[in-house]
Amino acid sequence: MSGTAGTPTGRFPSRARVRKRAEFLKIQDGGLRVSTPRFVLILSASAASHASEPRLGITASRRVGNAVVRSRAKRLIREAFRATRVLWPAGIDLVVIVKRATGESKLETVISEFLAAKPQIDKRLRTLLGAASTPAPA
Repeated sequence: MSGTAGTPTGRFPSRARVRKRAEFLKIQDGGLRVSTPRFVLILSASAASHASEPRLGITASRRVGNAVVRSRAKRLIREAFRATRVLWPAGIDLVVIVKRATGESKLETVISEFLAAKPQIDKRLRTLLGAASTPAPA
């Protein structure tokens, strides 16, 4: 979990995405939240079948802006997720809700916002991974 963000590497395959509405709703209902000025990050333990790598889902409502603005925000978030892979351990699902438009923000701004939230993210991950490794009572 240590290290700094680098340049985005690799592709963003479909197995690294949260794709179905039911998955989004499950993560949003049971996940732990971290707020930043522009985003809400919701962290959740992944289903066992997808535990090989972290997955990302992005939500941007029309309140954020028109389609061009929403698409740009999603692209920036995807690239920031790829560039900050050190923050996201395997077995974690992340849903990012865009609170407000990214405007003229650059990739470095979004990455620095993720890195600034790193202490809160680490705290939530310890809670999640600690709870995931503890067996459920019978």
